[in-house]
Amino acid sequence: MTASRRRLLVAAGAGAALGAAGKGAQAAGNPDNLPPNQPEWSRTLGPGVIEEAYGTRSRHETAARRYVPWLTQDRQSSVSFTPLAEMNGIITPSGLHFERHHGGVPDIDPSDYRLMIHGMVERPLVFTLEDLKRLPSVSRIHFLECPANGGMEWRGAQMSGVQYTHGMLSCSEWTGVPLKVLLAAAGLRPGASWVLAEGGDASHLARSIPLRKLLDDAFIAFGQNGEAVRPQQGYPARLVLPGYEGNMWIKWIRRIEVGDRPWFTRWETRTYADLMPDGLSRQFTFVNEVNSCITNPCPEKSLRGRPGFVEISGLAWSGAGRIARVDVSVDGGDTWRTAELQEPVLSKAVTRFRIPWEWQEGRQAFLQSRAMDEAGRVQPTLDTLRRVRGVESIYHKNSIHTWLVDRDGTVANVQID
Repeated sequence: MTASRRRLLVAAGAGAALGAAGKGAQAAGNPDNLPPNQPEWSRTLGPGVIEEAYGTRSRHETAARRYVPWLTQDRQSSVSFTPLAEMNGIITPSGLHFERHHGGVPDIDPSDYRLMIHGMVERPLVFTLEDLKRLPSVSRIHFLECPANGGMEWRGAQMSGVQYTHGMLSCSEWTGVPLKVLLAAAGLRPGASWVLAEGGDASHLARSIPLRKLLDDAFIAFGQNGEAVRPQQGYPARLVLPGYEGNMWIKWIRRIEVGDRPWFTRWETRTYADLMPDGLSRQFTFVNEVNSCITNPCPEKSLRGRPGFVEISGLAWSGAGRIARVDVSVDGGDTWRTAELQEPVLSKAVTRFRIPWEWQEGRQAFLQSRAMDEAGRVQPTLDTLRRVRGVESIYHKNSIHTWLVDRDGTVANVQID
C-alpha cells in the first residue's frame, strides 16, 4: 500500500468518525440548544468565582469509585475501585484514586505527626511534617497498584467491568523527600540491609523493604497531584516505592526501623504472599509485573448502537521501568497490531496506548492488549501464567485480559484459551 493510499484511508476513517459523532450529537439532547440555535446557557450569567468552596466538577460528570461489599467483612478493611473507563490521559484525580485500608482512615492532626527513623543508625531522628517540607523534595509521576488487582480472575472471569478487573490501579504525581536524604541524616551503620516501615493507622501495617530500594528512588510523600496527600492516601505523609506493590507504600507512615534482615511480619507471611501450586508461598514478591488493560471499549463503554470507527484505548504499566510497546488484538490473539504510545512515557507510571479500529455490527470481536517493557518483560497469556502460578493465589495476576464485543455491541469480561 502506498503512502498516499494510507493517508487516504486515515482521512476517510477520520471523516467517518466525525460524521458519526455529528449524527450522534444531533440525536440526543435538547434541540433548542443545538446549532444553529443559541443554547440556553449562553443567554444568562452563570455563577461567579466561589471563594469558600473546594472546586467541583460538572454536575453532568458522575465517575465514582465503587465498593464491592462481599469482598471484605467491613469497610474499615476494604477497597474501592478507580473508574478506569472514565479516565483521560494518565493522571488519576485524587478524589478517584482507589482506596485500600486495613484499619480505616485515621484523622491525623498534622501538628501531631511525627516520623521516626531508628535501629541500625548512628543518630535516631524524629521529623515533624514541617521538618520534612523544609528538606529538598522531588515530584514524580508513578502508578500505585494493589498486588490483588485482578485477583478474583484466577479461576475464571468473574468481575463485570474494567473498574473491577483492574481498578485497584491509579497514577498520581507525588511530591516529597527522598529517603536517601533522611537516611543520610541518620547515618547508616555497617551491615544495614533492610528496613521495616510501619503505618500509623489502627492496623499498624508494617512491611520489610530492602534498604537498596530506599536508597534508590523511594521517598516520603506529603503531596499528591499538586495538593496535600488525601486522608485516604495517607495524610499527612506516606511512603512511595515506585514500581513496588501498593501494600508496601505504607500510608500514615510513623516509623522506619533499619536492620540487617527482614522482619517477616504477618503482612508479608500470612497475607501478602503468593501461593504456589505446591502449597508453598513465594517469600517476597516486590515488583509489579508488566501489565495492561483496554479501557475503551469495555463493559462500561459498549459499542451498542455505535457501529463504525472507534479508537481502542487503554493503559499499560510496569514496575520494572518504561513501557516499550503495546500490541492489540481484535481476534483473541490470532493477529496483533502495534498501538501508538501517548506521551509522556515515564518510568513506573501508566502509559496510555491508542489504535484505530472499525467495528462492524453483527460481528463478534475478542479484544486484547499485550504490553512489553524496557526490561524485556512481556505480558503473559492467562494459560502461561496459570501453568507457573496455578489458580490458588490472588496476587500479581498480570495476564492478557479479554473483552468480548458481542454481535450487538455489548462488551463482556471473558476468558479464552
